[in-house]
Amino acid sequence: MIEIKNLSKSIKGNLVLDNISCRLDAGKVYGVYGRNGSGKTMLMRCILGLIFADSGFVKIDGCLVGRDLDFPGSVGAIIENPAFFPYATGYENLKMLADIRKQISGSGVCQAMRRAGLDDRDRRTVSKYSLGMKQRLAIAQAVMESPKLLVLDEPTNALDEQGVSMFRDIIREEKKRGALVILASHNKEDIELLADVRIHMSNGRIESMC
Repeated sequence: MIEIKNLSKSIKGNLVLDNISCRLDAGKVYGVYGRNGSGKTMLMRCILGLIFADSGFVKIDGCLVGRDLDFPGSVGAIIENPAFFPYATGYENLKMLADIRKQISGSGVCQAMRRAGLDDRDRRTVSKYSLGMKQRLAIAQAVMESPKLLVLDEPTNALDEQGVSMFRDIIREEKKRGALVILASHNKEDIELLADVRIHMSNGRIESMC
């Protein structure tokens, strides 16, 4: 469970988050939408501990982000353009990430890649991947450790129709598993089909949550 209370943040004198308060529960998909600059990505960065608010707080399972924990303990994320080592294969990139926490083995990495529609035996380096393949790799890294929290900013960018369908199936599976999913997308259909709760943001504020 995530509790956000009176969260505000200014950057270079511009108020990017304006007194946001809400509660997000496990086992639900929250679809965040709004124009560019509405605060969607900044809110996600605060939840992940990538930036800290000027006032207010984010609590994850009762722990304050930035005080009790620097970063959520069980999270998968896609924020803006995910970076990979360009001269390593997709498998090698994910295996290096998996080795940090040692929660999954090489076979778990292979399973995540196949789940995202990638061939774990492909020896091409990521530098030779198409944009769609890189996005599939980003999705694989986000879900491969079965995190409690998924924070996904424009996850269907560059995906073809088959890739979008694959992604939606994965999100439904993650919700069924009990994950808390926060999804920001310009694709209204993603929000309409996947979100249990729709959060409309504008000018750094939550305008509606239903």
